Amino acid sequence: MNDADVSKQIQQMVRFIRQEAEEKANEISVSAEEEFNIEKLQLVEADKKKIRQEYERKERQVEIRKKIEYSMQLNASRIKVLQAQDDVISSMKEAASKELLTVSHHHDDHVYRNLLKDLIVQCLLRLKEPSVLLRCRKDDLHLVENVLDSAAQEYAEKANVDPPEIIVGNQVYLPPGPSRHNSHDLYCSGGVVLASRDGKIVCENTLDARLDVVFRKKLPEIRKQLFGQIVA
Repeated sequence: MNDADVSKQIQQMVRFIRQEAEEKANEISVSAEEEFNIEKLQLVEADKKKIRQEYERKERQVEIRKKIEYSMQLNASRIKVLQAQDDVISSMKEAASKELLTVSHHHDDHVYRNLLKDLIVQCLLRLKEPSVLLRCRKDDLHLVENVLDSAAQEYAEKANVDPPEIIVGNQVYLPPGPSRHNSHDLYCSGGVVLASRDGKIVCENTLDARLDVVFRKKLPEIRKQLFGQIVA
């Protein structure tokens, strides 16, 4: 084999090796590009998933905040409604308290005097004591003293007992009627308070106490009449 043939074979081998190398390089390049695209797609999908998860998390947080804010606003509205209802009822009770003064300041003492007698008899029937202490307003003392005997006699007839001893306190009196100058002072619109001699049993039968009892008893009905439903 001469030099020309050797050179020719070498060139053929070089072309073959080069072609094979190029094909291999091309194959590696295609494979690498495919792997890159797959990895890039996986990274993109992973980022999309993170973004979706973050968006869903924030969306849930927004929804929770909305529910909390709505609940707070609803509760605040309910509180305002209840407060407004309480204000109306308080105004009614205050108006009723003022009306009580017209009872004890009636132009005809006979009406209030009879009421005092009835209140005393009620207390005696509750206490069922042979001797009791009575306290009234200083302004009512003369009216109370005028009805003591008749009240004791009426009680005795109803309870079928002897007339009780009624000791009227003339040192300490119930507070006077409400003052326009100081509405925070203790006051009494009228009526009496009776107690057993040892003070263990007390019957408060003032006009204010009677109003409180009636108001508490009728409160559900009052609410229903005013607001259309019974509010607990």
